[in-house]
Amino acid sequence: MSAQNSAGIQTLLDAEREAQKIVQKDRTKRVKDARNEAQKEIDDYKKEKEEEFKKFEKEHSSGNKKAEEDANKETDAKIAEIKQIGSKSGSTVVDQLLAAVTNVKAEPLR
Repeated sequence: MSAQNSAGIQTLLDAEREAQKIVQKDRTKRVKDARNEAQKEIDDYKKEKEEEFKKFEKEHSSGNKKAEEDANKETDAKIAEIKQIGSKSGSTVVDQLLAAVTNVKAEPLR
């Protein structure tokens, strides 16, 4: 009987090993599938957030362009105003500067 028991035990052990191999293969496949699915979800989420960011950037960058255009118009107007003032009184200012430089009044230091 012990030979029969021993053969039966060996058969059970072999069956258990075979079952473990099958379970391990199935577990490995499930883990791979889960990883692939998780990566797909990550990629989809990343794509969605990038699209949201591009939309946000597009909406808010148009305000910056308008502000930049307004600033350029204002700057151009100020430059034109300064040039106009310079052309009107530029020669007077130059004459006053030359007079101040050439007509030196020496005063002793105290």
